[in-house]
Amino acid sequence: MSDDVTVLALNAGSSSLKFRVFGNGHWASAAEAQAATVARGSVKGIGARAVLEIEHGGDRSEVECACSDHVTALDHILEKLCALDVLGDTRQLAVGHRVVHGGTHFSVPILVTPLVLSDLRSLSGLAPLHNGAACDLVQHCFDRFGSEVPSVAVFDTAFHAGLPAHAAYYAIPWELSEKHGIRRFGFHGLAHQWMWERWNDLTVHPLVRARLITLQLGQGCSTAAVLGGRSIDVTMGFTPLEGLMSSTRSGDVDPAVVSFLADVEGVDASTVTSWLNTRSGLLGVSGTSFDLRVLLAAEARGDERAHLAIEMFCHRIRKSIGAMAAVLGGVDAIVFAGGIGENSPEVRARVARGMAWCGVEIDDVRNQAATGADRRISSDASSVGVWVIPAQEEILIARSVLGRLQEHP
Repeated sequence: MSDDVTVLALNAGSSSLKFRVFGNGHWASAAEAQAATVARGSVKGIGARAVLEIEHGGDRSEVECACSDHVTALDHILEKLCALDVLGDTRQLAVGHRVVHGGTHFSVPILVTPLVLSDLRSLSGLAPLHNGAACDLVQHCFDRFGSEVPSVAVFDTAFHAGLPAHAAYYAIPWELSEKHGIRRFGFHGLAHQWMWERWNDLTVHPLVRARLITLQLGQGCSTAAVLGGRSIDVTMGFTPLEGLMSSTRSGDVDPAVVSFLADVEGVDASTVTSWLNTRSGLLGVSGTSFDLRVLLAAEARGDERAHLAIEMFCHRIRKSIGAMAAVLGGVDAIVFAGGIGENSPEVRARVARGMAWCGVEIDDVRNQAATGADRRISSDASSVGVWVIPAQEEILIARSVLGRLQEHP
């Protein structure tokens, strides 16, 4: 495969599929990646009323499409990309796939073979909202393009693979940890890595040993402590269920809740775990929606459960910031990303409220203006820089694909 490879980066969420097409394999920086972007977009609302959004050549279009699953969504994407003639000769095409859980065996990008795909499918139970869909997309690329188009898996757990042992393990019998590979893997690694790298690009005098707290707040939410570019702690653990409250995930609960609910409700533990993944979080507490915009509007109308859900959400984020600041021994910057982190000034303001004790002061005007763009939102007097840096995971996916192909052309 020549240096003129075209990379299709696929980023599967629980009910969405983001994509980005990069031409010219000679880019490295964020600015060069932007210039190399041929098309980008997403399918949102998979399994319901899906919408395909695409940007190409300065134009943006949006159309509803019937998508029962991620594979159907990819078919709609490929149909549109082929009509725009942006994929070119498939002999020069490579596909990068974000895979949420790499388990104990996968911590670097890997060229996917049928055997690797089988191993990845065995991890689906650890990330039930994501891994299965990613594996289905890899198989579909095999079926559609054949072996001439390489698929590279890029893992969300990779950035956290070097967690120090005291942050990586659970206080359970050691022989069980060893026997079953039970440890804290952490997730959203691509987003946390991007926030770190982009913050360094944007900061006039970045510190070599800078202490960053990175917040990925979307349908799934996590906080990471990043020291000098290395993740040293993260709120998510063995699965994405641990940690912060999210749109439909409970986040941290007393483990005894699982067996208690199984007993009193007459179900098995896996059913309770499913409830904690799909019926909890903002949705479970509010009883109405997992969409924060809907909940903010309901709160304004006096909905007490919507108010409680939002307060719990922000409280847990704030608490995680305090914990990560303790782990880091201080903090130089806090970075928000994700659909909520990038687009909700209200949540950012609520999270930061009452944090002047650690040097955090938000500028209201800057905060309101920072929607979906790289911006500093802290005041000039704030000793801790607070930033909004939209995660561009697809750039890291594509960069990993190019790196892997250079190693194994």
